Amino acid sequence: MVQPRDKSEADSLKPDLSHLGLSHAEPSQPKLQLTDFSSPSLPKTASSDTYLFISDLHLCASRPHITIAFLDFLETTALKAKALYILGDLFEYWAGDDDIDDAFHQQIILAFKTLANTGVQLFLMHGNRDFLISQRFCTAAKITLLNDPTLVVLHGKKALLCHGDDLCTDDTAYQNFRLQVRDKNWQKEFLSQSLETRKKQIVSIRTHSEQEKSQKSAQIMDVNSDAVNALLQAYHYPELLIHGHTHRPNQHQIQLDGHDMTRWVLGDWYEQGSYLSCDQYGCQDIRL
Repeated sequence: MVQPRDKSEADSLKPDLSHLGLSHAEPSQPKLQLTDFSSPSLPKTASSDTYLFISDLHLCASRPHITIAFLDFLETTALKAKALYILGDLFEYWAGDDDIDDAFHQQIILAFKTLANTGVQLFLMHGNRDFLISQRFCTAAKITLLNDPTLVVLHGKKALLCHGDDLCTDDTAYQNFRLQVRDKNWQKEFLSQSLETRKKQIVSIRTHSEQEKSQKSAQIMDVNSDAVNALLQAYHYPELLIHGHTHRPNQHQIQLDGHDMTRWVLGDWYEQGSYLSCDQYGCQDIRL
C-alpha cells in the first residue's frame, strides 16, 4: 500500500506554473487552474500544434551516435512542433551548472537555443541523473524548468507529466537515495566541492548503482501500480499520464474510480531515439 504523503512531500508535487503567470493548484481543490498550451489566447509562433515528449537521452560525449541523432531530431522533427518536453535524464549526469562551459554541453545548449529562437517552446524536468540542472543552464538554453510532476492541458485533455522514478516505490533502496540527493542541504554541500571532485564522486555512485541494479528484479525497478493510482487520484484523474525513467516504452490503459486514462511510458535513447507525438488526433509513439 502507498503511504499517504505528508504536507511537505505533497508541496513538492505541486505543478510549477509560475513561469506562465499562473498560480499553483492544490490537488485537493475541486477547480484546478491548468495551463492550456493549445489556447488561441497564447501566441502561436511554431508551425504546428504538435507537442513532443522525450526522456532518458543520457547524452554524453562517449556516445556520439546518440548525440548526432538528437541534434538531427532538434533540427528536423522538433523544428515542426509547437513545444518539446524533456521529462528527465537529458544528460548521463550533471555535476552542476558550473560545468556549463564544457564543449559538449555548449554544443547541446546551442542546439536548444537555436530551436527556441524559431518559436518552439522548450520545457525540461529533472530526472534521476540531472537533478542538479539549475537556472544558469536553462537560461543559456532558453528552456523552462518544470516541477515534477506538472499538470498541463493539451488540446483539451489534461496531461500529467513526470519523470517516473518517484513511482518506483518497490525499490526502497533507490527511494532512500533519491530522498537524500534531492535534499537541498545535501545538494548545497555537494556543490560546494570542486567540479573535479564532484565528477569523481558521480562516477563512483554510478558504478555502485549499476552493481546494485544487476541484482534487482525487473519488477522492483518498474513503477508500482498503487503509486500510479495514488498520483492520478491526487491530480483528479487526468486523461494522460506521460513519464519516462523505466526505459520500457509502452501504452497502458487504466480504469480507476470510473475514469479511463492512458499512461504513456517514454523510451530511452541508449541505442536509438524515440519520442511521443501528441496532436488534436491523439498521441503516437515514434522510433527514429
